[in-house]
Amino acid sequence: MTGDPGLQPERTRLAWRRTLLTLTGVTVLLVRLALTGGRAGAALAGLAVLGWLGTLAVTWRRATGTGPRRAQRWSFPLTALAAAGLALLGVVLVLRGQR
Repeated sequence: MTGDPGLQPERTRLAWRRTLLTLTGVTVLLVRLALTGGRAGAALAGLAVLGWLGTLAVTWRRATGTGPRRAQRWSFPLTALAAAGLALLGVVLVLRGQR
């Protein structure tokens, strides 16, 4: 199946936007969960927001096609690292809440 090559950039932008939207939802849930944990929870919420902001900066450049080409080649690994970090943070928060 061959598609219109002119649509590839649009599909790529939409994929990056979906990724950012998903990470936004996860971050909001992590912050909500973390803020019930006092000072340590607030620190974890801060880490979640920092990870999300970093992902926002990277994916925004990738989704809009702006910024230097050199920076775009790191967008996927950095986004994957941020997603893994948010997942690990979520596991820590859930395990912490089960005590």
